[in-house]
Amino acid sequence: MVSTDRLLAFAAMSFLLIVIPGPSVLFVVGRALAQGRRAALTTVMGNTVGAYVLVVAVALGIGSVVERSVLVFTALKLVGAAYLVYLGVKAIRQRGSLRAAFSGEGPVRQSALRTFWEGFAVGVANPKTIVFFAAVLPQFVDRDQGHVALQMLLLGLVFNIIAVTSDSVWGLVAATARGWFARSPQRLAMVGGAGGLAMIGLGVTVAATGRKD
Repeated sequence: MVSTDRLLAFAAMSFLLIVIPGPSVLFVVGRALAQGRRAALTTVMGNTVGAYVLVVAVALGIGSVVERSVLVFTALKLVGAAYLVYLGVKAIRQRGSLRAAFSGEGPVRQSALRTFWEGFAVGVANPKTIVFFAAVLPQFVDRDQGHVALQMLLLGLVFNIIAVTSDSVWGLVAATARGWFARSPQRLAMVGGAGGLAMIGLGVTVAATGRKD
């Protein structure tokens, strides 16, 4: 299986990648500001499962197809970007309902299952993670030891453990700041607008960056 040296080296590289806020972190923060702690943590779980699907894809050899095909990679990237913009516009349009939700006058916020799947969609379409798993993950596999797929799954699990911890911290901090905004109707409406704008900006960034080959 994976040697301790390789495992630690991969964990260190994963940590450096994860601590730099990317699409997943910004999406979690946007959810925390718009909907609170529970939605943020549910988004983190969906995001993590989505990222691990990418690990499984790479372990099965599918990841190399995405990494080598400009068309497939670009299509996946643009779908993810469009979805982020859609969620951002939706958050802005519904920003007034945040105040009603806090006062008990408005409708119940969206279900945990829906929040989970939205996080999953962002996680599985994250260009930053796709490139990392497709191009970097295989380099830490010791093919002489055999069980290549299992080694990749183990390394991917290490990545996700670090990611879920980091993303949860980001979400909890953002949710705590949301409490201050909730004391004022104007601030609360601003939270919804800011979270929506953040997701729209993130979608545009995802669409504009990435491979250019």
